[in-house]
Amino acid sequence: MIRPFRVEIPQHRLDDLIGRLAATRFTRPLPGDGLGVPTARLRKLVEYWRDGYDWRAWESRINAHPQFITEIDGLEIHFLHVRSARPDAVPLILTHGWPMSVAEYLPLIGRLSGQFHLVIPSIPGFGFSGAPDEPGWNHHRIARTWAELMRRLGYDRYGVHGNDVGSLISVELGRVDPEHVAGVHVTQIFSLPSGDPAESAPLNREDVARLRALEGFVAHKGAYLRLQATQPQTLAHALADSPAGQLAWNLQLFGETVGDDYVLTNATIYWLTDSAGSAALSGYHGNQPPAEPSSFPLGLARFAGDFFPSIRALAERDHRRIVHWSDFDSGGHHPSHEAPDLLAGDIRAFFTSSMT
Repeated sequence: MIRPFRVEIPQHRLDDLIGRLAATRFTRPLPGDGLGVPTARLRKLVEYWRDGYDWRAWESRINAHPQFITEIDGLEIHFLHVRSARPDAVPLILTHGWPMSVAEYLPLIGRLSGQFHLVIPSIPGFGFSGAPDEPGWNHHRIARTWAELMRRLGYDRYGVHGNDVGSLISVELGRVDPEHVAGVHVTQIFSLPSGDPAESAPLNREDVARLRALEGFVAHKGAYLRLQATQPQTLAHALADSPAGQLAWNLQLFGETVGDDYVLTNATIYWLTDSAGSAALSGYHGNQPPAEPSSFPLGLARFAGDFFPSIRALAERDHRRIVHWSDFDSGGHHPSHEAPDLLAGDIRAFFTSSMT
């Protein structure tokens, strides 16, 4: 059964959020640079969240699009379903990342709905989808759930797009449903060196520099990956009690490359749905590398400011049919908000070629 859904947060819960924000105890700034989200930046955002940010406006923006809930594999799955007016429109499922939500793709709906029937689900444990109450909701299981969702919507052949964790799930969806997936378009291909020295031979100077930059990111800013993959429950206790803490945790992967309202919308969704722990569990826990290279058509849009450097020589080790590779000199890890026209254009270009 698929039933309609609207986001309707009771006012008393918003009042509680405002009260908690007003009572925030800000920690003292630590000496030195590069130690995490600065106190001054967090204080400024918390004050705006409390006094200026308009959740109802964003709630209305989400509710402007048809939304639904359906139960798959014992879990309620929330999704936006925006049908194109074109009879020959291509079904396209778009999967958000962490610490994002379905709000990640709001800027793309108008840009893509002329050519595609859009399905934009909340990952299990994120936002308005149900939170798993048993282990095992890894990328493979989520991909199987997406395949069932598209089958249930009546789509026999469809395209796939994802960013961040959504890229990982999208690639897995291509693996688990090859009879129906026409192609997968992502913004990162997570292919890393295996430790074999022979893999370094085909890497050019730019690729080596990209890998060094990634190593620097993991060394200095990657603590969240380790904690979410190993101790998500410990993290959840802290973030479920402090909206400012939830905001700071999310903010480390947003920086200042996107607007404050978008950052706060995602933090508000995580706070209102108590998603800190369940999002960490679904996004980072229990995933195993595939044994064989993929064989579905794969396309990449690589944006200059993304901290994860997709390396073609390594990607070709893991994927046999990379048929599209675009490099852009702008944008970053959040291209649907930093460079939506470029991203939408690349999605259109990929599926125009892969589905003909």
